[in-house]
Amino acid sequence: MKWLVLLGLVALSECIVEIPLMKVNVMQETLNEKSLLNNFLKEYAYRLAQISTRNSKMTSVPMRNFLDTAYVGNITIGTPPQQFRVVFDTGSSDLWVPSNFCTSPACYSHITFKYWESSTYRHTTKPFEITYGSGRVKGHLAYDTIRIGNLVSTDQPFGLSLEEYGFNGLPFDGVLGLNYPNNSILGAIPIFDNLKKQGAISEPIFAFYLSNTVNGSVLMLGGVDKAYYKGQLNWIPLSRVGDWRINIDHISMKGKLIGCSGGCEALVDTGTSLINGPTRLVTNIQRLIGTTPLGPKHYVSCSSINILPSIIFTINGINYTLPAQAYILKDAQGGCFSTFKGGTEIFKHRETWVLGDIFLRLYFSVYDRGNNRIGLAQAA
Repeated sequence: MKWLVLLGLVALSECIVEIPLMKVNVMQETLNEKSLLNNFLKEYAYRLAQISTRNSKMTSVPMRNFLDTAYVGNITIGTPPQQFRVVFDTGSSDLWVPSNFCTSPACYSHITFKYWESSTYRHTTKPFEITYGSGRVKGHLAYDTIRIGNLVSTDQPFGLSLEEYGFNGLPFDGVLGLNYPNNSILGAIPIFDNLKKQGAISEPIFAFYLSNTVNGSVLMLGGVDKAYYKGQLNWIPLSRVGDWRINIDHISMKGKLIGCSGGCEALVDTGTSLINGPTRLVTNIQRLIGTTPLGPKHYVSCSSINILPSIIFTINGINYTLPAQAYILKDAQGGCFSTFKGGTEIFKHRETWVLGDIFLRLYFSVYDRGNNRIGLAQAA
């Protein structure tokens, strides 16, 4: 049955659950130094602190940032609840956390799920393997009660990892996917769909506000709070139902086309830190802004940030400006680097970009499953 979204879904409502996010500016290479990672984990310890909102029925769960721009937060699994840090990811559909039987080094620095301590756990032997741009996990499917703030999904399928590759030294335990069910590697109903099916949320919609500061970022489930954006929401139909993918008209700099000259697609992905595009076009952008490659990054003089041109993504007839202050970041050593990255040639059917957190920090984003569209507005 098709989900219907009421006209009043963007109003502040008692049905909306807000999940506050916390941003911390830390680089991956910094986190990989054991002492600094330990200090980070102590400073931002696991907790389910309640943060007051205008509506007392909204639940707030703190989250924090890794790789400068990716936002993570807490959920609980099992009865009694065991708490985990996860990435809320619009680019994938599955939830997984490490099993207590995981043998990979990455699992030793993360919280692992102890199934025997949960009275609501249900075991299966169905295996799974998920590959991300940054790593890979293998394990088996399980079922249990999952909580996000005060939202409860009972008998929720999720993955328990037994092997992890590429997740060493990062301050999160697993991933919670918010993409469409057809993208599930587990072949299971995603938690957002299960929350809707079980009546935990009234509207099939969620939204992200990603703040530039440590505190203040929010994931909203079941509705949208107008306080987090300026002006009006611009609705963009999905280029294909079943993925958070939209059409881009063109990409320009100083009035000249630098990408997407014949129209292209973009994945709107909260699980991606940077802005990814075809290598040839990204290389040209790096040349235009005067970067110098050093290892995997492209550096530019920090003093040039205020004079570098903005890059404009024109989407559905509306310009979304990305100033240099947004697309140039400073690393742990004080150097300034470009957040554009090549490599989307894997999408061979059409020129494809990935709009990650660099873009989404500027633009409040709404994901409307009922009408298969994404809303964008200037973040408040």
